[in-house]
Amino acid sequence: MKYLTEYRNLEATKSYLDLIHKAATKPWKIMEICGGQTHGLVKNGILELLPEYVQMIHGPGCPVCVTPLNLIDKAIELVENGVIVCSFGDMIRVPGSKKSLLEAKSNGGDLRILYSPIEAVKIAKNNPDKEVVFFAVGFETTAPANALSVLHAQKEGLKNYSILVSHVLVPPAMEAILDDKFCNINAFLGAGHVCAIMGYKEYYPLAEKYKIPIVITGFEPLDLVQGIYLAVNQLEKGIYEVENQYSRVVKEEGNKAALKVIHQVFEVGAREWRGIGEIPNSGYVLTKEFKSFDAELKFGISHIKVPENPNCIAGDILKGIKKPHQCDQFSKKCTPSNPLGAPMVSSEGACAAYYHFSSNLMAE
Repeated sequence: MKYLTEYRNLEATKSYLDLIHKAATKPWKIMEICGGQTHGLVKNGILELLPEYVQMIHGPGCPVCVTPLNLIDKAIELVENGVIVCSFGDMIRVPGSKKSLLEAKSNGGDLRILYSPIEAVKIAKNNPDKEVVFFAVGFETTAPANALSVLHAQKEGLKNYSILVSHVLVPPAMEAILDDKFCNINAFLGAGHVCAIMGYKEYYPLAEKYKIPIVITGFEPLDLVQGIYLAVNQLEKGIYEVENQYSRVVKEEGNKAALKVIHQVFEVGAREWRGIGEIPNSGYVLTKEFKSFDAELKFGISHIKVPENPNCIAGDILKGIKKPHQCDQFSKKCTPSNPLGAPMVSSEGACAAYYHFSSNLMAE
C-alpha cells in the first residue's frame, strides 16, 4: 500500500538508525508529543536501538490520559442520572474518583460505545424523549467531527443532544512543558495527525522563543527514525527550525475545511489537564452561539471537582519528568486490568506501552 508499506521498510529504517548513531555526538533529549508515537517507538523496539546519547521523553499527547478526573466523574454523573452517554471506546475503562464509565454501565446506566459523534446525533433523533450526550474528548484531530455533530444537531432542530467537551490543544501544552522548571527537553517530534488538521504555523513562534527544533513526524517506524534524525541533525548544528517529516500528509496551512468547522463551533479557552493542572488557552470551548449544546451547563455539573489520585504520577509522566517504570505502583497496584490512572489503560498511554511491549526498558 503506497505511503504505508514503504514506511515500514526494515532496511530503510536501519539506514536512518545508522545515521542517528553517526550524527549524535552529545546527549540529547527529544520529546515525542503523541502517545501514538510513543507506542510506535516502544512496540517496534526503536528506543533500544537508539544511541546512548539520544533519549526519547514521552509527552502528553494522549487525549485520554490528559482528560482530568472531574470530567470522568461528570460523565458518570450523567450516566447515573438517566442520560444516554455516548463515547469512544478508549474512555470507558479510565478510572474516575470512584468508578469508571464501564462500571457505571454495569450498574444499569445507558453508555454506548460509538465510532463517530454523528452516530450520537442519530441516537438523539431516534430517542426524542431521552437526553443524549457525546463525550467529546481529544486533541485537535477529533474537534472537526465533534463540531460537525453540533452543527448537524442544530440543523435537525434537536434539543436533546449536547456534548461534554474535553478538547485540548498541543502548542500550549508544549509551551507549558518548556516553562516548567524541571524541563530538560532539547527538541520535539510534533504530532503528525494534529498538524494534518491544524498545519504547523503555530510552531514557528515556539521554535524561535525557546530556541528548540520541532520536527513534525508520522507514526510508522521509518517516520519515527527520520524524525529523530532530523531533530538530532538540527541539534548538532545548533539550529532550531520547524521541519515537516510528514509532508505526505501534513501541509503548512493544515486542512482549511476542517479548521473552518472548528472555528465555527469552538473558541479557545482554558483547560485543565490531568496531573498538570489548568493551562490558559489550551483547549476548545463552545462559542456563545452553541452554548445550548454544552452538557456541563445544560445539566449543571460544572461544580463537580475531585482531586487526582495521589498514588498516580500521571502528571510527571505526561510532562516527561519520569518514565512509567519509575512509578512505585507500575505493574503492581497499577495494571491495565486495574489502572490507577489513564496512562495505563489508554491505547496511547505511555504506561500501557511499557507494560505491554517492552520489558527491556524496565532496566533503564
